[in-house]
Amino acid sequence: MSAPPPDSDRRFVLTLGCPDQIGIVARISTFIAELGGSIVEAGYHSDPVTGWFFTRQAVRASSIPLGVDEFRSRFRDVAMQLGPETDWALSDTGTLKRIVLLVSKEPHCLHDLLGRAAGGELPATIEAVIGNHADLASVVEAHGVKFHHVPFPRDPDERGPAFGRIRELVDSHEPDAVVLARFMQVLPPDLCAHWKGRALNIHHSFLPSFVGAKPYHQAFARGVKLIGATCHYVTPELDAGPILEQDVIRVDHADEVRDFVRQGRDIEKLVLARGLRWHLEDRVLVHGGKTVVFS
Repeated sequence: MSAPPPDSDRRFVLTLGCPDQIGIVARISTFIAELGGSIVEAGYHSDPVTGWFFTRQAVRASSIPLGVDEFRSRFRDVAMQLGPETDWALSDTGTLKRIVLLVSKEPHCLHDLLGRAAGGELPATIEAVIGNHADLASVVEAHGVKFHHVPFPRDPDERGPAFGRIRELVDSHEPDAVVLARFMQVLPPDLCAHWKGRALNIHHSFLPSFVGAKPYHQAFARGVKLIGATCHYVTPELDAGPILEQDVIRVDHADEVRDFVRQGRDIEKLVLARGLRWHLEDRVLVHGGKTVVFS
């Protein structure tokens, strides 16, 4: 499984969004320089439509004679100077993040993420997998990860207790990401709000096209030449959350629905892995219904 980076690679990662104004970069860089900090990665974006400024800064942790809590406390004054609307966070790559996966019966995304975690490709540990069917339990347990089976009633109106149990299990792990890895269930609004900014879904279409159920069948019926997948944050509006990543693959007139599904699974795995990694690395800043991704 994944392990924290060596001290030489450890970073403090600062993300910030605020109303655009003169001098933001200077204030941040001066603050870091005065601490002796070495900025090893920096991304900036100014959105002329919203008038909002975004940045992500990675600082070599060994260059600052402070722990992350003290660094965070001192930076709070800088953030306040930038205005009350400033939204910022500071994380430490020396602390591995935690993931909980929600699954159903489709195994491809689960296999991919378990393999990436086992190979140290994700800066996080998979703490648990929760399934509304027990089909994938043996796959999960073979990787040494705890599997929880929470059965769902057929009647959607009777699923409240099941979602309540899932919430209890997920929250017990205090995850940084709750990943719907082809979970195939619509989260109720209270869970969307509770996990806002942490719940990620992979949808098997190039949104906003073909929302909802059976998007490959919808795409086949329309005779499309490209199919895709979308990793997005979960919101109460179905398949309409802020998008982290998308990609497409070409299909043609000779393909049948099963070909769409087979080829689509490849792109789903890649898109979900990218989106999740960027989320875990604090590369995604959300503003309104859109994202800025410092990939």
